[in-house]
Amino acid sequence: MIEYINMVDYYKKNVRVRLAPSPSGNLHFGTVRTGLFNWLFARNQGGKFILRIEDTDIERSSQKYEENIINGLKWLGLNWDEGPTPPKDGEIRNYLGDYGPYRQSERLDIYEKYLRRLLDEKKAYYCFCSKEQLELDRQAMLAQGLAPKYSGRCSRFSEKENAKKLANAEPAVIRFRMPATEIEFNDLIRGKIKSDVSLIGDVVLARNLRSPLFIFSNAVDDYEMKITHVIRGEDHISNTPKQILIQKALGFDEIKYAHLPLILAPNKTKLSKRFLETNLDDYKKQGYLSEAILNFLALIGWHPKDEREILSVEELIKEFDLKRVQKAGAIFNVEKLDWLNNQYIKKTEQADLINKLKDFVPAEWLSDKNKKLFAKAVAVEKERMKKLTDFKELARFFFELPEYKDDLLIWPRPKPAEKINKEKTFNNLKLLLEEINKIFKVDFNTRNLEKTIIPLSEVWGRGELLWPLRAALSGKEASPGPFEIMEAIGKEEIIRRLKIAIEKLAP
Repeated sequence: MIEYINMVDYYKKNVRVRLAPSPSGNLHFGTVRTGLFNWLFARNQGGKFILRIEDTDIERSSQKYEENIINGLKWLGLNWDEGPTPPKDGEIRNYLGDYGPYRQSERLDIYEKYLRRLLDEKKAYYCFCSKEQLELDRQAMLAQGLAPKYSGRCSRFSEKENAKKLANAEPAVIRFRMPATEIEFNDLIRGKIKSDVSLIGDVVLARNLRSPLFIFSNAVDDYEMKITHVIRGEDHISNTPKQILIQKALGFDEIKYAHLPLILAPNKTKLSKRFLETNLDDYKKQGYLSEAILNFLALIGWHPKDEREILSVEELIKEFDLKRVQKAGAIFNVEKLDWLNNQYIKKTEQADLINKLKDFVPAEWLSDKNKKLFAKAVAVEKERMKKLTDFKELARFFFELPEYKDDLLIWPRPKPAEKINKEKTFNNLKLLLEEINKIFKVDFNTRNLEKTIIPLSEVWGRGELLWPLRAALSGKEASPGPFEIMEAIGKEEIIRRLKIAIEKLAP
């Protein structure tokens, strides 16, 4: 006997939301944003966040994709209260929570039970129409100027006719007998939404008793797992009336729904599937921090009470409210993500940042010989990094001076180099080398370097002195300031690089 739950009373006691990805591909930003909004809502309300793997599509589903989804959510810190745990070699799959299994492929008995109930109550029926017949019906409706839908041909078969066809193993699907009515539900983001389901036709629930489709298994699991709020993308709005009617037919109380806005490109067009489904792993490999990604995705379609753009996870949880989720499409701006990532990189503790960067640099940079230099380079370059992958090119000159042309040393930048500027720069660098050698005989530190060089630059000209000094030390047109570089690379390397620059300018 099926026992039903009074969900109206349940809402008052608990909030239970879910993320239900299909393991047919790696975790991508569209799924992550949906998961984040569910997770934030659950944490804000003191409720539960459930992870459910919708793997009934056997041909497309893969354990490697499931593990990618699980590992991606764990990396982001979107921990779930109930759901699957990653299987280990030789171990049976385990679960967190009391309403499992949390993989649909392991819940087929549950779906069969409810399908049989609908069939017994004549709320569903077997459909034996071939693809060819369905296409003929579709074309006939279009010719009459009607919106195509299933004609209901098989809904009129008697039990005897159905039994005979099934006994003869005729191919069949199970359709839901859609009531000819208009349905209205209250979307927590969009308000009241009406739908005339008589225009939809009788939807397919399952290929057979052991092969349910999304529209059915999803609705059943939400009830069975006591989900109180379904928060998902607006592309599911058309599914909601169907699922509400399926739930009503089974005697379930209606669940609350909230449909998130589409993610749009910067030009406000629909984001391409290729762009939207860029894997989370791709962003991780580029050196985006998990905190920055969460902050960025939270602001795609939602906003806090004030104008803040940088919010910690704790602040997001405290602030999150479905009332501040917008209805219109939300812009995906990579430049904004880069800016946020830079802000989080700058806020990262030095030791933590060094550890994060280890996967993005040559092994030689991490050797005992370069350990101190690596740490100094990180401290200098953290302000300029948009992504962790930027560090390798930004900091390369600390470890190896790049080749450069002599006109890089000259200020103002000549086109082509003027002889007088070249001679002046040559003389300035020679005098500067002499002054720096004097400092080395006393005490080499940044304060003494600045104390000597800044007054000289005021006499010789800041550009004429500091530009060639910085260019000689870095070999690059854009780099940190000369004193930061000098502090990092040390006196021997400073002298070596200045001598190289002087040789380049020698008459």
